[in-house]
Amino acid sequence: MTTKMHSTLEHYFAATNRHDVAAMIADLADDAVVKDEGREHRGVPAIREWMKETIRKYKFNAEPTSVARENDRTAVRVTVSGDFPGSPIALTYWFKLEGQKIARLEIG
Repeated sequence: MTTKMHSTLEHYFAATNRHDVAAMIADLADDAVVKDEGREHRGVPAIREWMKETIRKYKFNAEPTSVARENDRTAVRVTVSGDFPGSPIALTYWFKLEGQKIARLEIG
């Protein structure tokens, strides 16, 4: 990886790969926003439902391959594999942190 990943992001990916929604939520700011597959999810309750739905649908694993900082965001290149056509695929997870919490995540 080009840059060391922030400990919050390391924890988030570890929880993601365990499909541990409670641990994933623990890394989010109360007013966090997630944008994925053309939809935006605002606040912890909506994001929790998105996480549960995504895990159920895709049974995925997300393996970070590189990290880079760009202004106030962190880009994490990720190889995602699971139950979906074209698996595995390479995606970029764009994170914006506020302190130790994830304030925004855009996946694409």
